[in-house]
Amino acid sequence: MTASPLLMALHSSTDCLGVALQDQVAGEAVSRVDVFRDGRDLSNTLIDRVESMLPSSRWTSLQGLAVSTGPGGFTGTRLSVVMARTLAQQLNCPLLGLSSFALMAPRLNRSLAEEHQHQPFWITQVLPRRGVVAGCYRLHADQVEEITIPHLLPQGRVVSPALEAQADPATDVERLLLELRSAKARAEALPWASVLPIYPTSPVGTV
Repeated sequence: MTASPLLMALHSSTDCLGVALQDQVAGEAVSRVDVFRDGRDLSNTLIDRVESMLPSSRWTSLQGLAVSTGPGGFTGTRLSVVMARTLAQQLNCPLLGLSSFALMAPRLNRSLAEEHQHQPFWITQVLPRRGVVAGCYRLHADQVEEITIPHLLPQGRVVSPALEAQADPATDVERLLLELRSAKARAEALPWASVLPIYPTSPVGTV
């Protein structure tokens, strides 16, 4: 029997940190998901939270990492992306980055009328005094195509059909782990250097 690879996913685009882990215990593949509601304290707790799921002594055994790239809180998103990139670089480990909107797209898509569920749709988020951030998606079976990455819409532009972003850290980080598992099964390269945070309203675009 082929051993299941040790995989970890991080999602901190909300005020919570979601961590999902695929491990092997007694020869059986197991998955664990936990959400830590640390808010602004995440800068002090991130490493401890990750270690509570996977001790640092085992990080060298990681065979794949994934991280949500936003949009989301500037500090929270940046922290998990920086940690994931650093680990991937130091461990020579594949790193998958997906937007938080892409992760929620499959569950939000179910609220569309049946005839529209296989057509492109938008996910939007209103930012007070800044505007509307939107990304465009389409589902093919259970696969998500990100047609347009989340960005700040020009003032006055209306997109349709549009669904409001609804965060669910536990479900979304579990989805992120699933996407990592699928990418690994397809033997995708997943270079860490191409994974960057999405800051729709900030000039900062790199780590």
